[in-house]
Amino acid sequence: MERLGTGIGWRPEIADAVENMPGIDWVEAVAENVCPGHLPESLRRLRERGVTVVPHGVSLGLGGADRPDAGRLLALAERAEALGSPLVTEHIAFVRAGGPLTASARLEAGHLLPVPRTRDALDVLCENIRIAQDALPVPLAVENIAALIAWPGEEMTEGQFLYELADRTGVRLLIDVANLHTNHVNRGEDPAEALAELPLEAIAYVHVAGGFERDGVWHDSHAHPVPRPVLDILTELASRVSPPGVLLERDENFPEPAELEGELAAIREAVEKGGGARATGAWRAAAEPSSVSTEPARQRVALAQTALLSALVAGTPAPEGFDRVRLGVQARALAGKRADVVAKVAPELPVILGAGYRPAFLAYAQGAPMTDGYRRDALDFAEHLLLGGELEGARVRRELREWWLERSGPAPRSRRPGVRLARATRRALLRR
Repeated sequence: MERLGTGIGWRPEIADAVENMPGIDWVEAVAENVCPGHLPESLRRLRERGVTVVPHGVSLGLGGADRPDAGRLLALAERAEALGSPLVTEHIAFVRAGGPLTASARLEAGHLLPVPRTRDALDVLCENIRIAQDALPVPLAVENIAALIAWPGEEMTEGQFLYELADRTGVRLLIDVANLHTNHVNRGEDPAEALAELPLEAIAYVHVAGGFERDGVWHDSHAHPVPRPVLDILTELASRVSPPGVLLERDENFPEPAELEGELAAIREAVEKGGGARATGAWRAAAEPSSVSTEPARQRVALAQTALLSALVAGTPAPEGFDRVRLGVQARALAGKRADVVAKVAPELPVILGAGYRPAFLAYAQGAPMTDGYRRDALDFAEHLLLGGELEGARVRRELREWWLERSGPAPRSRRPGVRLARATRRALLRR
């Protein structure tokens, strides 16, 4: 496996700082935020300097019951080629549920949710990963995720699940030590035990990130400094194997560059303290795919994941065996993240609605699950407010209506008054 070195997650907000930061060997960019035909100038300059850029996907949903979407796989492949990347990465998670397999409405989580560590889920995940590997031009690595909730009736530990996944598919592993810490606090799982069960030679690189604890629950925020327990897990991993790469993730609440550089120095120190030797030998090739159909397993996984996601985002009863209190924590976290992301993709909405934006959105989210991404969600939220008659003040209604009209049509609004009036009249007639 290629030696990557020490890296940092590239984000537009810290692009200049990353370019000027000493000792950065590589960066990772969120794949969905990069357009292959219009790469950010900062990433172009980094590439010209020989800095490796790895696209990190968040929306493929490899752990879902459906087979990977061909369009999403193509988009990920295009980004790998545009960036000249040696590999691409995604998550062991599901992000949507429902649809034809369950004869129910499609639901979007807007977040990475854990798959059950069962034989059914493993069979589905293995086939989905093989489909993705065949569609991608470079090797794939998949990441263990953080979880607030635990599935009842699990059949394997995290380490056992990851080992068998890598053994059956040949996929590389992206090990997030912050997520191991999260699962230690939230689910009582021992990080050292998980590391002892991993196929160390399959590790592609390692993530390190911060979070915070509230009411006994650890939130993997990527917006706080890296705590000592996470660095200790990194040292434990590095005592077993010299990781090919280690990367600091920070997604918001960005500190001054000097603070980020200090965290990178602490990460290097934690790896050096471990002092592990390199893994011997290359990760062996995957065994031949099973000829047994996964359709029955997909059906069972689909029903289970849809029931869970519906409880989290649509207010349906909690599936049997789940901790209802913890499901409530997860549901509130999902709604809060949804409000935050909508505010980023549609920054005009908090400006128009002021302090009323967040409570209005959280009230809307209780009865309106996301079905088609955050941009559609922002439009649906605005339409809900306009039709509901709950807006205070003529100015707010007028500005929100203007914003919605500007973005809800199939084409951008023309600046010519006659064309704008014709479009508005057509919409009004269609509604009638």
